[in-house]
Order: sequence, then C-alpha cells, then structure tokens
Amino acid sequence: MDKTNIEQLSVNTIRTLSIDAIQHANSGHPGLPLGAAPMAYGLWYHHLKHSPQHPTWADRDRFVLSAGHGSMLLYSLLHLFGYDLTLDEIKRFRQWGSKTPGHPEHGWTVGVEATTGPLGQGAANAVGMAMAERSLAAMFNRDNYSIVDHYTYALVSDGDLMEGISAEAASLAGHLKLGKLIYLFDSNDVSLDGDTSLTWTEDVAARYRSYDWHVETVSDGDTDIKGIVDAIAQAKLEDTKPSLIIVRTTIGYGSPNKQGTSQSHGSPLGHEEIALTKQALGWNYTEPFYVPPEVTKHLSDPLAMRDYEQWNELFEGYVQDYPDLAKQWEECFEKKLPQGWDDDLPTWDMGETLATRSASGLVQNAIAKTVPALIGGDADLSCSTKTAIVDATSFDGQEGIAGRNIHFGVREHAMGAIANGMEYHGGLRPFVSTFFCFSDYMRPSVRIAALNGQPIIYIWTHDSIGVGEDGPTHQPVEHLMSLRIMPHISVVRPADANEASFAWRYAMTNTSGPTALVLTRQNLPVLSDAKNYAQGLYQGAYILWESTPNKTPDVILMASGSEVSLIMAAAKQLSQENIATRVVSMPCWEAFEAQDEAYRHHVFPVEVRGRVAVESGVSLGWERWTGTDGEIMGIDQFGASAPGDTLFTHYGLTQERIVETAKAVYGQCSATCCD
Repeated sequence: MDKTNIEQLSVNTIRTLSIDAIQHANSGHPGLPLGAAPMAYGLWYHHLKHSPQHPTWADRDRFVLSAGHGSMLLYSLLHLFGYDLTLDEIKRFRQWGSKTPGHPEHGWTVGVEATTGPLGQGAANAVGMAMAERSLAAMFNRDNYSIVDHYTYALVSDGDLMEGISAEAASLAGHLKLGKLIYLFDSNDVSLDGDTSLTWTEDVAARYRSYDWHVETVSDGDTDIKGIVDAIAQAKLEDTKPSLIIVRTTIGYGSPNKQGTSQSHGSPLGHEEIALTKQALGWNYTEPFYVPPEVTKHLSDPLAMRDYEQWNELFEGYVQDYPDLAKQWEECFEKKLPQGWDDDLPTWDMGETLATRSASGLVQNAIAKTVPALIGGDADLSCSTKTAIVDATSFDGQEGIAGRNIHFGVREHAMGAIANGMEYHGGLRPFVSTFFCFSDYMRPSVRIAALNGQPIIYIWTHDSIGVGEDGPTHQPVEHLMSLRIMPHISVVRPADANEASFAWRYAMTNTSGPTALVLTRQNLPVLSDAKNYAQGLYQGAYILWESTPNKTPDVILMASGSEVSLIMAAAKQLSQENIATRVVSMPCWEAFEAQDEAYRHHVFPVEVRGRVAVESGVSLGWERWTGTDGEIMGIDQFGASAPGDTLFTHYGLTQERIVETAKAVYGQCSATCCD
C-alpha cells in the first residue's frame, strides 16, 4: 500500500474506532474525532517524540487534548500507537471502572498528560508544561548533553479559545516567548448550540498575533495531511514565539446528514448514520472496532523507540560526567526532598510578633536554598504575599536562565492551570500565590489539582476581615469553609509564625494532593516557644494549652489562624475563674480527620460538651467539632471597610465575648449534667 493510502486508512481507522466506541456507549462526542483525526495523525506519526513502552519518559513531547470532550480521539491514538490501552477498554468507553472515562483523566489512563474537559484548562496546562521544559533545560542541560529538549502540543477547540483562561495563558506565553509551545486549533465553526457565529466573530489569528504568537493556517484540515505536517514543521522552526496552527476542519466529517452541524457535536451518530459515514469514508469493513493489520504495522513505527534509546544512551553519559546533577534530577522527578532540607528552617520565640505571611516568606526562602525544584510566583502581589525567592532570578522568557520567580501578572485563572501544567510535566514543585479572596478566580484549577492529587502549594494571604480597610471585596469569609469541603485538598491556616513554619514542612512532604497555606496580613503573637506544639500541626488539631493538664476540661475553646490567640487570652481569663479550659488549635481539618479515633477523642473527649469554636469566617461546618451543645462564633455575613481591630470588635470576635459564650456553654452543660 502506498504512503497516501496507508495514511488515509490510518486516519479513517482513528475515526471509525472513535465513533464505534461512542455508539457502543450511547454517549460521547463524535464530531471532534471525525474532524480532527488528520491533524492528530499528522502530529503523532510525523512529529511527536514519544515512546509507548516508556510513557513517562521525561524528555517525551507532551500532547494535551484540551478539547477533552473529544476524548475518544485520544484513546484511539493511544491504542493504535501501542500504548497499554486495550481494545477491550476502548469498548468500555464511559463505563464504570474503565480506563476510557468520558473526559481524559491524568494518572488514570496511560499516556494522558492532563485532565481536561473544562474548556481552556488544557490550553493553560500546556503553557505550564512548556514553562517547565524551559526551566528544567536551564537547570540540567550542559554542553553536549541536551537531556531536556522537547515540545508541548495542545489540540484546542473554538470553546477552549473562547474561555478567558486561555486568553490569560496565551498572553503570558507570548510574553515569555515559549517557542516550544504549539497549539493545533480545530477550527470548525460549530459549538454545542450551533454555529459559533452566534457568539464569536473575532479574528482569532489577529488576536494571537497580538499576543506575539506565530500563526499558521491549514485551509483543508479534512484531507490535507501533508499541509498539517508542514505547518507543524514551520512552527517548530519558530523558536522565539509560541505557535497557533489554525486547521480548518469539518465537525463530524464524513457523516452525510450531520457533518458541519452541531448535531454531530455531543451525541452518538446512530447506527444508520455510522453505516453511511463509513461508506462515505470508503471504509470497507463491516465489523465494528476493526483495526486493519496494515494500520497496526504502520503505526508501530520504531522511530519513537529510537528517540528514547538515543536519549537513554545520552543520559547514561550524563550520569557519569555530572553525577551531582543526575542525583538532583532523580530527586526532582521522584519528588524526593534532599537530605537535611529542613534543618535550618526558622522558628520563633514566645513573645515575638509576626504576620504568618511574613513567617511563611522566610521559611519558603530557607526551603528554596536546598530544594531547587521549588518554583512559582504570584498574581502581581509578591510584595504583599511575601513569596519572592530572594536569591533567584525572574522567569522572564530568556532561554538558558533558570529563573524561579514567575511573574504571572494579574492572571489568577491562568496561574492556577499553569501550575497544574508544570506539575503534570514533572520535575518541579510549583507554588502560586494571591490574596485569599481571589482564590475564587483559581477555583476550577484548584479543583482539578485536588481531583488529580497534584501537590501544588497555594499561598493565600490576607485571610480574613483582618485585612481591614480594603473592605468586603477583599475580605474572605466563606472561602475557608468552601475549600474545606473540597475533597483531597489540605487547607492549613496557621495560628502563629511557628505553625507557619511547620505548615511549610507539611506542604513539602504532602505529595498526595494540593496544600493551601492561608495566612494573615496582620501581626500575630507567637504562642509558644516549644516546637512540639507547632509539630501538632501535622495532626491537624492539637492541645495548645490547658489550665489543668491532668484534669478533664470543663470547656474546650477551638480556633484556627489569628483567632487562636484570641481564644488563648480568653482561656487564661476563664482559668482564673476556676473553669478548667483547654485551647485546641485546628490549623488543618483534613489532617485531623485522618487521625485515628483515639487521638481525636484525646483532643475532644466525648464527655466534654462545653465547646466553643471561633473563626472569622462562616460558621457552617464547625458544628462537626462543637456538637449540638456547643457554640460557634463566626461571621455569617460580608465584612466592611474599617481597621481590622474595629471589625473584630464589631462582629463580636473579642476576648470578652468568647469568655461570656464559654461561661454560658459551661453553665448550660453543667446544668444538663446535673439534671
């Protein structure tokens, strides 16, 4: 079979395998696989550097299907190119426990580089991957040893490029001159509700040129495989700009009655239409899920394996010539912390005062000296969030410079997804920062990080009404609780500088999911000299102080963050009135929930029903720890513009009110017990 025929047969195999799986599941999106199969084939066969036998090879090219609703396209590619994704799994598309879920999930299906489906996420993830490639190349490449040298590709849709997150990410990518980032834009002019002209009439090429991207156009993406291959080659020659390749396609290509319409977008074609589509494509096989043997042979091209073998041989020489860098490489990619990484982290003495954001910045910089994988930045706020690595340069778009301070600009949406992309890539430990109130702008990316178990570190400062005069727009009240209810994220709100130090230790050793450090703008007193108190942070909640250590307390006061110093003062006043009082600091609910029942009952004895929770946020949720007889002192409304101390007084979060509430709870519980 000549080259043209085998290439067309391969493209049609991708198409038919995809639509058969969607029809078998009676669910899915056939339009994109039918239209985008030629560009996917052109990239994967002619350009993509990968190794199906070594799917996590560090120097592979990355391919992100940002238009994740077209997941069967990716699953067909993975199966046909020899990844460990069987035909049986293709037949189980969208079924319980299958490796072919409705949208691609990183870490679940081999070869899936990013979890996509929420449109725009994958486009921004790809920017993060390209940034990681540049950073690691600067860290590790040496003369004659380019062990990091690969491209990041993303297949994006009209919907991806409509989303604001992709605009933020593209703007930053152009500014950073990410020449190894290439988007393939499946431009078919159709969205789920109909023609994109309903909502979208902009000049996409002009917009991306204004972002300082290189733009190519392939006018016939349905059949012109050579044109696609050549356009990718041209994009690879442009090493100072990211590239957008606009590939004009027909959604649902080959479907006589549905191609070019939204009817092929999000629903199976139907058995009759599939038969007509196969006939139109010249597909002469009646058996569903059929893969011609000549296609299997053609797609098992050994070039990808040779790429891996050549790299592996190069890396063996690298290990011999640069053993220290090779060890560092291993630590970076296996998420190992160097020995002694936390030996010199600062702690503070009782009586000192410091904002937890300031303490966090000092600890972060101490960690950065020993953990070169730590890299990140902020949304134009490092002077406020204290997140700049002081001994490092900026990640500013210059090749060969391992800048660790990323200036994301005021782009929180993209910042979150870019951090996910850096983490997907591997080799780096990303952190990102903004004011806590603006974590809402990042929430979709935070959710994806939690879903994937990605150990991103979020540094969110200005954590409460303590922000003061900036007013309710900048004062988070619902944010703590809304994040605590998200699965698989650890939300840590330290009470003082020492807890902030141990919060960083917790974050660095937590590799199973993201950690949020929620920090104050205002100064707080250091509550204890003893490190063992702050070490209780690892357990999520612990006894910070009690008036009568050998006696079951009459009242338990609990809080997180800045309110712990308030309940500490109240507890000492209560103890002077012969009310045995225990102070529990609760910096991380998730860590406390992970403790065994014996420890949880040690902190909160079941017989002690006199409990008061204090937090400068919504009260919902604290009843889990106070019980039905306890009281919750929170803020179930938005804040106001005034000095922070005034606000705490106005909203009743004062030592005097806490004492009054504790007495009332103690009296009520005592009376009940006497009854």
